[in-house]
Amino acid sequence: MKTVLHIGAHRTGTTTFQTYLSRNRTALQAQGIACWGPWITRKGLFAGIQQPTPMARRSAMGRARGRLALRRHMVQQDLGAQTLVVSEENIMGSMVRNLRHGKLYDDVGERLARFIAAFDGDVHTVVVGIRALDHYWASLAAHSVVRGYSVPDRDCLSHICAARRTWRDVISDIACAAPDARIQVLPFERFAGQPDAQLSAILGRRAPQDAVSDWRNRRPNLAQLRAVLAERGERPDMLNGPGERWNPFFRAEVSALREAYADDMFWLTAGASGLATLTEDLDRTEAEWPVDPLTRGHYDDIKERRMAQPR
Repeated sequence: MKTVLHIGAHRTGTTTFQTYLSRNRTALQAQGIACWGPWITRKGLFAGIQQPTPMARRSAMGRARGRLALRRHMVQQDLGAQTLVVSEENIMGSMVRNLRHGKLYDDVGERLARFIAAFDGDVHTVVVGIRALDHYWASLAAHSVVRGYSVPDRDCLSHICAARRTWRDVISDIACAAPDARIQVLPFERFAGQPDAQLSAILGRRAPQDAVSDWRNRRPNLAQLRAVLAERGERPDMLNGPGERWNPFFRAEVSALREAYADDMFWLTAGASGLATLTEDLDRTEAEWPVDPLTRGHYDDIKERRMAQPR
């Protein structure tokens, strides 16, 4: 059975994608595809993988490995699944940590290496979604305010722009943590609100079409954010913006973030140094299937990658 880990990132349509998987579980099972989303992964399945100390982690990891092996065996034997898609964005890390440190998933390599070990290294593909950096950070900040966190201050925002850690660094860390897996990158701008097209790109064949237009967990607009601040007794005018969306960055900062994302996309389109493939939805028609031409880049010799080890 081929195992695919869809690990996020946050704010790239993961909730919409997971809702689609849950809604179409029966149709997917008929195609030999089993799906694990938050309805499974957040009920103790991954317990023990991210223990804080090495000594505690050793014993907990053994139990996690056994639990995952048993669950995967049941999926393969009882459902006859040929492919298992696991979608859990928290594998990459925490949105709050990203804001606190002002960096993109600076511990993703170590975290993912532990999950790969928990799956006994038997992971065929790791799928990661990326998004334009100015929109990613603005969406992250807005979502954190709705969840009760403080509005990021100017020092936090300046630190984000000065950090210089981009998706290229994140993808490189992922490739090191999963040296035997194919790394597939999906741009949010190509797949936003299209979970069926996203799954089709992941599987390399047509997935069930979704008749339900259900874009979940969208970024709150400026009016909604001001209402949240007013409700908890804070000043709504803390948030400014010329349009409906709150953008916390100065114009020069937005330009710098967009330039960094353009560099990332250029790197991915040019082959990502052999570490990953960029997959795009090119609006193909029925007659133009299958999806082989959707991928750009190439799959490198996995032996040349540096390998991250779980501690």
